[in-house]
This record gives sequence, structure tokens and C-alpha cells, in this order.
Amino acid sequence: MASSNFSNDIAAWAERTKKRMEEVVNFSAQRLAEAIVEATPVASGELVNSFRVSAPPRQSGDAEGKDDGQPVNLAGLGVSLGGLIHMGFTAAHAAAVEYGRDGQAGQGMVRLAARQWPDIVERAARDTAD
Repeated sequence: MASSNFSNDIAAWAERTKKRMEEVVNFSAQRLAEAIVEATPVASGELVNSFRVSAPPRQSGDAEGKDDGQPVNLAGLGVSLGGLIHMGFTAAHAAAVEYGRDGQAGQGMVRLAARQWPDIVERAARDTAD
């Protein structure tokens, strides 16, 4: 009987651990997206409003990936642990703003946010702790 309880305890622990890992990943991705948007210059609003988050199709038979249509809302994407989340700008001048052009220095909003990734994950892990 003890073996059955032990097996159930391990299975429940594994499920709780998987859910927590998914929470940390989702919070981290959400915060990364927010950091990118916060670092994006807002001249006309076109660039910052063009930031999108989407997930590719989950199965090969899916016609298209999910796109929530909002810049930094990852809720509802349904990305499982180990899945992909795509983030990026649709505005044509995004690369010029990121990297610079014609002697103008780039803003580096994506690169600067990416450097924060270890801290973002650490904070998300603390914030999702039981």
C-alpha cells in the first residue's frame, strides 16, 4: 500500500513541478516582451504598436499559428513547455531602430531586453514560488 501512495505522491509532485515550470516560462516570456516594449522609442507609436507575440502551429495539420493580436499578452497562446514563442515587430523600420542606420545609433531595445533574460527568469521563479 505504501508503494501506491509513494507513486501517487511522485506523480502529483511531477505534475505540480511541470505546472510551475510552465508558469515560470510564461511569466518570463511575458516580462521579456514587456521589457522590449518599454525600451522601444515611441515617436509616432507605429513601431511600438507593431510588436507582436505569436506561437507557431502546435501540430503539422494546423493551418496557422496563434496570434493574440496584442503586443504583450501571452495569455491564450497555449504554448506548452518546450514550445516556441515568436516575438517581433512588423513595422518596416524596426531593424533600423534596433541596429541604427545612416550614422544614427541603434536603440537596441531587443538586445538590451535579451541581456536581462537571466534576471527575468530568476524573478519569475521567485514570483511563482508556492
